[in-house]
Formats: sequence, C-alpha cells, structure tokens
Amino acid sequence: MNFLDKIKGLFGKKQAPAETPTPAPQKKGENIIEIKGITKVFDGVTVLDDLSLGIKRAQFVTLLGPSGCGKTTLLRLIAGFETPTEGEIYIEGVPITGVPPYKRPVNTVFQKYALFPHLNVFKNVAFGLKLKKIADPTAKKGVRKYTKQEIADKVNRALKLVGLEDYGHRDVNSLSGGQQQRVAIARAIVCEPKVLLLDEPLGALDLKMRKEMQIELKKMHEDLGITFIFVTHDQEEALTMSDVVVVMNDGIIQQIDRPKKIYDEPKNAFVADFIGESNLLSGVMEKDYTISFLGKTLTCVDKGFEKNERVDVVIRPEDIVIKAGQNKGHFDGVVMTTVFKGTYYEMIVLASDYEFTVQSQSEFRPGAEVSLEIVPDSIHIMKKILTINKYLGSVTGENLVSFCGGEFEIPTEGFETGDEVVVYVPFDAVELTDDEADGVIGAAVTQSIYKGTYYQVQVYTDTDEDFYIDTADEWDMDDRVGVKIDGGKVRLEKYEPAADETEAE
Repeated sequence: MNFLDKIKGLFGKKQAPAETPTPAPQKKGENIIEIKGITKVFDGVTVLDDLSLGIKRAQFVTLLGPSGCGKTTLLRLIAGFETPTEGEIYIEGVPITGVPPYKRPVNTVFQKYALFPHLNVFKNVAFGLKLKKIADPTAKKGVRKYTKQEIADKVNRALKLVGLEDYGHRDVNSLSGGQQQRVAIARAIVCEPKVLLLDEPLGALDLKMRKEMQIELKKMHEDLGITFIFVTHDQEEALTMSDVVVVMNDGIIQQIDRPKKIYDEPKNAFVADFIGESNLLSGVMEKDYTISFLGKTLTCVDKGFEKNERVDVVIRPEDIVIKAGQNKGHFDGVVMTTVFKGTYYEMIVLASDYEFTVQSQSEFRPGAEVSLEIVPDSIHIMKKILTINKYLGSVTGENLVSFCGGEFEIPTEGFETGDEVVVYVPFDAVELTDDEADGVIGAAVTQSIYKGTYYQVQVYTDTDEDFYIDTADEWDMDDRVGVKIDGGKVRLEKYEPAADETEAE
C-alpha cells in the first residue's frame, strides 16, 4: 500500500460510509448550520448540555469562552471528529451525524498547523485536491479527479488569497509561524468548503503577528464569502473579528449577539465579567429607573424588574467620570493604583469599600482624593443567573440528607427516612475548605467573580453538580476544595414528580 492509499484509509475510504444526502436549496439569510439539542458526555462528565444554535450562511461566528467550556468540542462535532451523545446537527437542512468528516462540506484549521513537513508549500495545499473526486458525466464512472492544471490553478489562487503566491516552492519548515498558518488556511479553503472551522488558529503566534492575522482573516472571510466558525478564549479577538459572538460556559450558551451588544449589554454576570474590564456589583432594583448599590440610590435607564428585585449591576471602567476632589460625584474615593495603558490611564479607586476600575485620559496619582460620577445610561442592570442552589436529594436518617454525592447534617423535622426532597441551599450557607478532605464532598473552582463586598464563587462537584457560594475569600480557578454546608440555613421541600415524569414511569 502506497502513502496516498494509507491517507485515503485514514479518511475513511476503506469503510462503507453513509451517503451524503443532497441538500435542499437555501435562500440567502437562512441558517446553513442548525445545532439542535446537542449533549456530549465524556466519561460521565457533561461537556455540552442540550445546546442549540443556528448559524447563518456567510457569517463570521466566534465561539468564545474559558478553557473547558465546550467550544472546541462543539467545533469537532460539526467537523465530524466527535459524535454527539444526544441531539442532531444539520448542514443545509441535512442531518450529518452519520456522515464521515471527509464527506462534510467543511474544512478545519487547527491551532497546530498539521502541515506535512516532507512536502513543500504547493504540495501541502494541493494534497486535499489530489484526493477529491468531482462529478463529470463524460467520465467512465461519472466522477473523476482534478487534472494537474486544475489543481495548479486552484492552489495558486488559494496561495494568492493568503498572500503567499510566490511561496509554492518553499519548504514549510523554512516559514515563519504566521506564514505556516496561512498555508494551513490555504489548504483548508482550496477545496472550497461551505464552512471553514478555525480552532484557535492564532494561539501560537506572537502578539503583533496575531493582530495582523486577525485583520487578514477578516479580509479573507469577506473575499471568500463562506461561513467561518472561529474558536477562541481571547475576548478582544472575538470582538474584533466577528459578525456574531457565542459566549459559552460549562457547556451552555450564555449569550448570542453582535460584538458591540455583547460588550454594552451583557445578559448575565458571567458575560459581563468575561468580556472586557467591568465593575460588577450586586444591587437592588427599587423600582423602574431606580437602582440601589453600595449604599447609594442612583437613576438608571432600565425597567421591567420586580420591585426590590436583587440584580447584578455592571459599569464599564471607561463610563465612569472621575473628578479631582470629593463631594463632586456619586462616590468619594482614593486612588490606589495608576497604570498608563497607552491611550488612557487605568486606576483602581477605593470608594464605599469597593475597588472601582476606572479608565480616563486624565491621570490621578495614587493617594489622590477623587469623586466618581456614573450617568444613568452607563449603568447596565442584569437579572441574576441564580439566587439559590437547588438539588434533588433524599433523607437518609434523622437530620441527615444525601445529595450531590455526600451526606449532610440538615434538620429533617417533618420528613421520614427515604423521603425524596428538594434541597434549597443559600449561597452563604456553603463553606469551602482548603483541604478537600475537610469537606463533605470534593469540588473544583470553575469561576470567581468579585461582586463589590464579596466574591461569588462557582464550584463543580465530582458528581457533575454546581454550587454557587458567596464568600469573603478569593479562590483561584481549578483549586480543589472541600464543600461544607450550614444545615441550619437549608430549606427542604417534599419532592413531587411532575405529571410527565409520573406518566413515563
């Protein structure tokens, strides 16, 4: 078996692949990709949880989120490198779960360029074309391979598109990182995919080259007119390049929107904290257009909340007006630190026991007494994602309740052993311990957001559950911790199965 035959085998040529159904004609503006109810579980851990998403033709869509949020897994599911545990993915209205990767109208550019070191630039780009067959009614079997001239024309066009038209003869090992990335992109687009998947393709580049490639990729997208799906954890990269940003966390989509709206109007505390710099606080929406936080009542432009509803408040650093002297704004404070950032100064100002991040073109040195003013349309109000932890458990004995893989001491008056219960655990009822063995159950810290006078910490247990905790202590991401609960603050309710659950039984 020669080298080409081996590669064909890797791409599934020796298998009996599912036929690729003919897609139905689509109108401009319709979704080219539909992701419906996708769940992916690895070794008992849910990486994607009932996720649905539509992607329109010719959009530049970025999947953005922290490491481990599921964005690369979603990309691999679209490419066909992984199979969903549940759900279906459609391309141009056709289900593709049973379609092997090489038969899907997509190509992937990886973070590690995966170029063939023994082939020059031209042959690297031409490789996929040499394997591809095209319909030709004049051919003996109705299909044929590309001719040498057709391959040369397509390769040269792809190299010109990425600015490497004179590099075809070059050894790929002699190229810079940015040039190698361009070769990888040329190899992906030369086969004219309908969707180009890019898995953190700029991650290995230095900052200057990374910014240059952001501009180049955006221009390529405009020139090609095909759908780009881009994965990154870099917020600036996502906001710079995308038509639409999909913010993910813990395998769940947090927000889908245009970059500016994602920044200006985050839907929850996670998005506000993850996208750019922000001052994030807890507040109370006293009534329409009136918000209270840090002991002050201010006017805002939001409405439609319940009276005295607890909310999250986000204020961007550049939206705070800082003035010399005190009693000239809403909050009096003292500058703690000042850093010059090129076009502005970034300052930490301690006011009302909260460390505001403020960005201004005026410099205020550490120790300066200042006032902070916040105009109404600079205050963005968000509903809280969750206000209490809720779990399904069972009473295992007197004042003992089992849930989340542990047995906790909780008053069980009015309940009997064996009763199934709904357990409500307030955020301030949870205590984290440095030593995992000191807790009832173990968990890993997945998120920590400073909320003004406390940190809101999210931990992920070994039984695939989340706890939210309000604490004065700051915890680092991925810290292993023990979880203890103040049972006196916990509320139990008798579990009543829903009607559809009873019918299923």
